[in-house]
Amino acid sequence: MITLTSDFGSPYPAAMKGVIRRHTDAELIDVAHDLPRGDPRAAAFWLRFVLPEFPPAVHCAVVDPGVGTDRDALVVRAGGHVVVAPDNGLAMPPARALATDESDVEVWTVAVDDPASETFHGRDVFAPVAARVRTALDDAAESAEGGAADAAGDGALDADAVAAALAGLDDLAPASDPADIRFPEPSIERDDGDVIAVDGEVLAIDRFGNVITNVPGDLVRDRDWIRVNGDLTPVAETFGAVDPGERLVTVGSHGYAECDVNDGRGDEAFDLRPGDAVRFDANGAGE
Repeated sequence: MITLTSDFGSPYPAAMKGVIRRHTDAELIDVAHDLPRGDPRAAAFWLRFVLPEFPPAVHCAVVDPGVGTDRDALVVRAGGHVVVAPDNGLAMPPARALATDESDVEVWTVAVDDPASETFHGRDVFAPVAARVRTALDDAAESAEGGAADAAGDGALDADAVAAALAGLDDLAPASDPADIRFPEPSIERDDGDVIAVDGEVLAIDRFGNVITNVPGDLVRDRDWIRVNGDLTPVAETFGAVDPGERLVTVGSHGYAECDVNDGRGDEAFDLRPGDAVRFDANGAGE
């Protein structure tokens, strides 16, 4: 299996699929091709959320504002998964989410000959690398004869076998200092052990306008009301708990607190954008 993620829209991902199909008949799954344009941080957030739902696979992710520059192409092993991506940080958060711990992440750079285009490395660099990695893993699985392949279940290679297969690719070299993206932790204020306020940051905004923060949902879940940047807002489990057009704080499927609107856009109602500060304050919230 190879998953594909980009900010390309259409039809560019089809060209990537065509290149991959020339080298392997692996199943191709589109994660998304409408991620925020040129925003590796947003891509890293969404891949960190989505990719752990997959069984071991090769994940080709291309959100690459540095295309055509001297930034490296990376192959990142995360447990039994492999992420193929530009060296701009987007690969590392999902890799950590896919691995059992950070020690189970290995990063290589890929030797790249002159690509046909300096503006479409998704087709000319990353798709061929993803196909080559997938082929190497499939060849290793065929020769494992029930050993390493069975250890991970469903014929998948275990992490050690994936590492060995990648080590056999002569165009890979250990990466010395790959770019990384680290999402900030919220600052929590307590009074006698009780959480009274949390200062966080907007991590992402989805296509519905839901504002996803870095504040763990457990810090707001059991409240009825909370102040968001000073404005009193109901806390609810579902959108339908408030009237259409009304604001609310809820906990998304990713486990973080969101600032949303039932049948509307939370980013507009709360006037928040990715990277903005957001304060959840229980003081004077009527608890």
